[in-house]
Amino acid sequence: MNYSMIRYTLGMLLLFESVFFALPLICAVVYWESAFFAFLIAALISAGLGLLLSMKKPERTELYARDGFVIVSLSWIAISLFGALPFFFSGAADSFIDALFETVSGFTTTGASIFTEVEPLPRSVLLWRSFTHWIGGMGVLVFVMAFLPLSGGQNMHIMRAESPGPEVSKLVPRVKHTAIILYVIYFALTVIMIVTLLCSGMKFFDAVNTAFSTAGTGGFGFKNDSCASFPAHQQIIITVFMLVFSINFNSYYLVLKLKFKDAFNSEIKAFILVVLAAITVVTVNISSMFESVWDALRHAAFTVASLISTTGFSTENFDLWPELSRTVLVIIMFIGACAGSTGGGIKVSRILILFKGMARELRTLVHPRQVKKITIDSRPVDREVTRSVNAYIATFILVFVVSLIALSFEDRDLITNFTAVTSTINNVGPGLGGVGPASNFAAFSPFSKLVLIFDMLAGRLELFPMLVLFYPGTYKKS
Repeated sequence: MNYSMIRYTLGMLLLFESVFFALPLICAVVYWESAFFAFLIAALISAGLGLLLSMKKPERTELYARDGFVIVSLSWIAISLFGALPFFFSGAADSFIDALFETVSGFTTTGASIFTEVEPLPRSVLLWRSFTHWIGGMGVLVFVMAFLPLSGGQNMHIMRAESPGPEVSKLVPRVKHTAIILYVIYFALTVIMIVTLLCSGMKFFDAVNTAFSTAGTGGFGFKNDSCASFPAHQQIIITVFMLVFSINFNSYYLVLKLKFKDAFNSEIKAFILVVLAAITVVTVNISSMFESVWDALRHAAFTVASLISTTGFSTENFDLWPELSRTVLVIIMFIGACAGSTGGGIKVSRILILFKGMARELRTLVHPRQVKKITIDSRPVDREVTRSVNAYIATFILVFVVSLIALSFEDRDLITNFTAVTSTINNVGPGLGGVGPASNFAAFSPFSKLVLIFDMLAGRLELFPMLVLFYPGTYKKS
């Protein structure tokens, strides 16, 4: 275990976080808010500890797989702990556990909130909430990797541990350049959304907040009703961009390289098919609840896009919709977005591999002598990838069940507990029942909030980086 490199990376991360505080600091100055001091103190603490940890550069920069997992998990814990300080110091959160819950929900792009009302919050706090979505959307270490003194092979361990999906590939030979390309695309799409919202008549502050939350597929809003009071045309814009940020960013790079066939792969086709099917079913099911089919379609499309992208915005209280619609919505929460996007969930690529694996087993039972590999886009799926998908699904179920049992000690109804775990481990935000779009997570006990905090981090980091911290063999000398 390269402890000096772990220390150095954490120090660099805290230095970057102190710089991230500059945006809400500027906002607090512009609007003359007392929350300025909360962000200033948090920035100074982050910068001070960051300098202390990164002052001495490590002599050995080599990283192994376990080092990458530990760095990623500890980095997300650290950035969340220090990112919670402004919520706590400003008095926005009643306790540090609440502040930590809100911050973890922000960085993991979950969007589950402990605030019963957000409109009274200072604008700098609102901006920090949405900005944490944007920072965490692409991955905090994907950004920092561009500045770490590592070779491409060493960086790959970090990218593999942080990036969502069953497998991670480099866009270009150097991982640093891959990180830069991803962030350039991410930044460009965010700017395009801000400009589009401004052209639609939205105010600048509101447009920036909405774009940050949408880009990170997080869902923290600046209104108590989320997006319900937005004009229809702005809701449509948000719907489109929620789906845009659900697509694998590698595909956008391939489009720029004019490789359209490679960009429009099986995962994207399956994702679009699931989205269209879900919108159709929900629209038909809720059409009697609205004045026109157009209104039903608009709200169905927004809600489906919000939940499958794991953004968590809402225009309607879908907890009041018929059982069929609610069932479909819970299912797409589990499916989630594409691998390599800012969305959460199990990921469409894993679902594809899982179903293809099931089909292969059925063929093997019928034709025992037939040997057929799993293929996606006419390319064979490596056996190691298939094994990792099966291990991920099994681990996902185990963590889900243990979390559900832990929450059941509070004696809440099953729908509330089930969808609370569903929404946090899949980084969705709202659930059903007591955690529906018209409710929040404030009523949970500190213990349950800690369980859900773990679920949010585990879900965002694809489970294993967080679980590695509890494995004794991780810390043994190699």
